[in-house]
Amino acid sequence: MPNAASCVVPFGWLRGTQGAKGACVRIALFTLPALAAAEAVGRCIDLLGGEIVLLGLSDPYRPAMGGMMGQTWRHLRRSGVGFLPYLFANFSLPAIAAALGRGPEMPAQAARRHGIPVETIGDVNSLATHELLRRLGVDLLLSFHFDQIFRVETLAVPALGGINIHPSLLPLHRGPVPTLHALRDAAPRFGVTIHRLAAKIDAGGILAQAEIALPEGVSSIGAAAALHVAALDMLPGVLADIAAGREQPWFPETRPYCGFPDRAMLAELRARGRAAANRADVRRALGRHA
Repeated sequence: MPNAASCVVPFGWLRGTQGAKGACVRIALFTLPALAAAEAVGRCIDLLGGEIVLLGLSDPYRPAMGGMMGQTWRHLRRSGVGFLPYLFANFSLPAIAAALGRGPEMPAQAARRHGIPVETIGDVNSLATHELLRRLGVDLLLSFHFDQIFRVETLAVPALGGINIHPSLLPLHRGPVPTLHALRDAAPRFGVTIHRLAAKIDAGGILAQAEIALPEGVSSIGAAAALHVAALDMLPGVLADIAAGREQPWFPETRPYCGFPDRAMLAELRARGRAAANRADVRRALGRHA
């Protein structure tokens, strides 16, 4: 267990995250290598520094989910070809750009700059993952644009449970693409919520929330990227409250789950001039590393 001196991070907020014995909260950060969260996750890693002891990466095309072909076919059957630009810009294009030395810094690269171990997580609820969390002495799980569902037994492994960063004003727009559902609304409202991970998806107690104004013409990917970054203003305070045992979650009435879009929803968005992905996303995915 590191001592307090080994956990110095910017802005002097870290003292609030130390327990009674002065030990730092050890965080396992779980995410996807995706454009919608790459910048925010990199900033999160820079902000928390020595607090993060593991970066767990989920493969969106992992064999358990049918691989790339199986996942693509599943999306095509439900959403049609109109959803392919989102999948390409969010997942495939950043990976291609990274292989060419271009694009935004991806989470694994940010973690390695800090010497943080990076593991590919095939099943976050497996006994192997539980053992990894115990071996690293993880106190808290932080889910940040992660596509696997944490079961109760997994949340019970770390002493402080887990939290999730969700780019919507929960309980509105629970589900995997909340900004797309926000764009579907006649008058979109955007925001970001930090909440407790719980057995029911995106329904744990809310710890912090902020409504964020975004420009006209923003895509679902662009909105998610901006909202994920905005969450970092709230995260230090949330972590300090958790470590000090003074968190005060609130539990609004649960709203319906909003899944992946079907063809009708994508057609409705196009009719309103709104998009899951646009040229700005492609430019960001192809831009050189910062």
